Amino acid sequence: MKKAALSILVVVAMLAVAVIAEAQQPKKTPLLGYLSGVNRASESTRAEAIRLALRELGYIEGQNIAIEYRYAEGKSARNDELAADLVRLKVDIIVVAGGTPEVQAVKNATKTIPIVMTGLGVDPVEAGLVNSLANPGGNVTGVTLLIRELGGKRLELLKGTIPKLARVAVLYDPGSPSPTHEVKALLPVPARGLGLTLQPREVRSADDFESAFAELKKQRSDGLYVPGGALMFSHRQRIVDLAAKNRLPATYGHRESVDSGGLMYYGADQAESYGRVAYFVDRIFKGAKPADLPVEQPTKFEFVINLKTAKQIGLAIPPEVLARATTLIK
Repeated sequence: MKKAALSILVVVAMLAVAVIAEAQQPKKTPLLGYLSGVNRASESTRAEAIRLALRELGYIEGQNIAIEYRYAEGKSARNDELAADLVRLKVDIIVVAGGTPEVQAVKNATKTIPIVMTGLGVDPVEAGLVNSLANPGGNVTGVTLLIRELGGKRLELLKGTIPKLARVAVLYDPGSPSPTHEVKALLPVPARGLGLTLQPREVRSADDFESAFAELKKQRSDGLYVPGGALMFSHRQRIVDLAAKNRLPATYGHRESVDSGGLMYYGADQAESYGRVAYFVDRIFKGAKPADLPVEQPTKFEFVINLKTAKQIGLAIPPEVLARATTLIK
């Protein structure tokens, strides 16, 4: 009996020591990888919004979460290298602030680290990134901004703003799958319905913008449509300035372009979308599998008009269009 009691005491003591030792072990700080297709300055607004959304869920960078940032700076050839770098660091999750090329590069680099998309403009199922929106499978989930009616809605609002609108220039990077698909496959149908002629203009690098706008002037474009993509996002201020210089009313695929002086934006509510990115990160940190987290589409939209820009280019916004805006920048 004494030996049995002694054995029990020894086991209890050892368990107590083990519990104390475990309690004294520093907890591993979660490590989040962040891959952007653009540069740090262009990405700052989106990255900060996601950081704030994470903070609201209790994740404070530098305290209980660490974030490793990588920027492709508009050079898609760097995506594979940067993705591999994050994988080597053994990050717990990789948030991809970019389009199909960036997500695909990370997907190629790892089949096990969870990947969270911040908002694609193409169908992630058609792009081969997930099995379905409801059941992604694999290690990719997150947010898609896929709304096929968005392009038509933007053209409709531009037409409503400029009743005599007939020719709409469209700047796009042919190396970016989502905008190219939008320009070639999606926009022509609503454009015909609105009686508009599209004037697509390829822009492959930062050096092409000046010549592109010179060509638009020759074509006597009445308005401008600027879809998404890393190149357009990185150089949004340049595009906005050139549009203003040429007094060309423009609608944009990025809310940030209107904040930078562009005329109008219609699309997903950015704050809500970034908040959902944080939701996915939180769920995965708490044990959920990307394969089991349905990819989400936006449920809230915003129509933003920059009245300062309208005044600068001498454009009077019709009252019925102003009434539809969710935000007016004065």
